[in-house]
Amino acid sequence: MYRKNAWEQYSAEERARLSAFSDAYRAFLDNAKTEREAAAEAERICRAAGFRNLDTLIKTGEPLGPGDRVYRKWMKKSFMAFIVGRQSIEKGMNILGAHIDSPRLDVKQNPLFEDEALAYLDTHYYGGIKKYQWLALPLALHGVIVKRDGDTVEVSIGEADDDPVLCITDLLPHLAQEQMGKVASKFVDGEALNILIGSQPEGGADGDSKKDPVKRAVLSVLKRDWGVEEEDFISAELEVVPAGRARDAGLDRSMILAYGHDDRVCAYPSLMALADFEDVPEHTLCAVLADKEEIGSEGASGMNSRFFENTVAELAALMGYEGDLVMRRTLQNSRMLSSDVSAGFDPTYASVFEKKNAAMLNQGVCFNKYTGSRGKSGASDANAEYMAAVRRVMDEANVCWQTSELGKVDVGGGGTIAKFCAEYAMNVIDCGVPVLSMHAPWELVSKADLWEAYKGYCAFLRY
Repeated sequence: MYRKNAWEQYSAEERARLSAFSDAYRAFLDNAKTEREAAAEAERICRAAGFRNLDTLIKTGEPLGPGDRVYRKWMKKSFMAFIVGRQSIEKGMNILGAHIDSPRLDVKQNPLFEDEALAYLDTHYYGGIKKYQWLALPLALHGVIVKRDGDTVEVSIGEADDDPVLCITDLLPHLAQEQMGKVASKFVDGEALNILIGSQPEGGADGDSKKDPVKRAVLSVLKRDWGVEEEDFISAELEVVPAGRARDAGLDRSMILAYGHDDRVCAYPSLMALADFEDVPEHTLCAVLADKEEIGSEGASGMNSRFFENTVAELAALMGYEGDLVMRRTLQNSRMLSSDVSAGFDPTYASVFEKKNAAMLNQGVCFNKYTGSRGKSGASDANAEYMAAVRRVMDEANVCWQTSELGKVDVGGGGTIAKFCAEYAMNVIDCGVPVLSMHAPWELVSKADLWEAYKGYCAFLRY
């Protein structure tokens, strides 16, 4: 089936709107390199759009009615926003669900060490990465350090023009004969992903010969700049990500190169579709931006926990509904787009794709009826009736869309939050943006596909 290149249908006016939306998305990426930062940006956007904090209303018991807008940030790493509809919540919600965590390196709990007058931070990689891609790159450090007294220090180093950057060193080709003979998965060990953070000993020329003078110098910087001790690493969440801004890509500026497109390229248009919704909807609307998808959606801030279910119950209570059955009916009767990316077809690596079932750049938002791997293991497989319904919604809104699978049957595979939401027996299908170089430090998307995702999510909310 032939799908038209989305660029071919745009008027000058729509191209201008597309460009402005892409610029705003790039700014979002620059401010949201971690799930905590993304949740904070989501809160800022929703507050500007008139949403109120649900936790405040829970405390006051203020009732909710049609048209009310509320949000909830969970553990500062997941985010939900709702617009209350005219229909009973038991009729179900229209839900856009994405994730805001991305593959990265996490700093360990006891990370700081010195070796031959060089100071390092030890890391543990998070999510599916090609470890060798993280060598010899400028890296930034983001996150929080929570001291024993509960005081929280926010960390962001490596992004400003005058900031220092960090890096993981690589071996020069002249000495890498043995290394170059290894398979890619063994090219660098996980324990070798050590972040170089300093080389100057404490005290300079007048310093003494105490053990680990460079490490002690680094600790002095941490104490001076952030007021933290080495033990404070135990209660820190520090993430190492590529340093630098999202950039327009291509001589025609038709693409965006950035860290974290998976899955913020779906999270941002999902959130904006809700924030930009102007009417009182028929059904209650929801955008949920979850943490921990890249490691199986486990943990208290992942979709495999009960934070979303509990929040829906709180929402229903403020709308005047009582009992567990209401929440269960609400979730069962809901309709959801699991807003997650798909692997864009790359002609350079065509052999791993089945072309007629691959996601093509510039052909619009992409539906994956099922995910999983090989024999659909771990898949959420949407039913045909729901696929037909969302087809109709997209066509009536003049949205460019396509369908795909994640690579050849015996080659590819992957999962999203869809299967965890399907456990509530709701209709759910994956719907997102094709990405090139997925899970690399720098990923690539088409501005047209980003725009069509936004248009598609807006149309779905009116479904």
